[in-house]
Amino acid sequence: MPNHKSSDKRVRQTATRRLRNRYYAKTARNAVRRLRAMDSDKAAATEAYNKVSAMLERLARKNIISKNKAANLKSKLAKHVNKIQAA
Repeated sequence: MPNHKSSDKRVRQTATRRLRNRYYAKTARNAVRRLRAMDSDKAAATEAYNKVSAMLERLARKNIISKNKAANLKSKLAKHVNKIQAA
């Protein structure tokens, strides 16, 4: 139990932020999973890559994921999208 009002508030803020960060990180993981599952439509995969890339950049900027993790994911996803044959 916190002994000060300020530390009590800090506990509440930390819990709120943790839940929010978990939600955003999970959403990003699901988006990456969906993009990796795309194997046939290059146009759709490219459009999805742009959205996922922006999402990862935003999360890295807010320190929800590290900037290196965002860069690694973007690189691997770009390779995946480039391998898809245009139909």
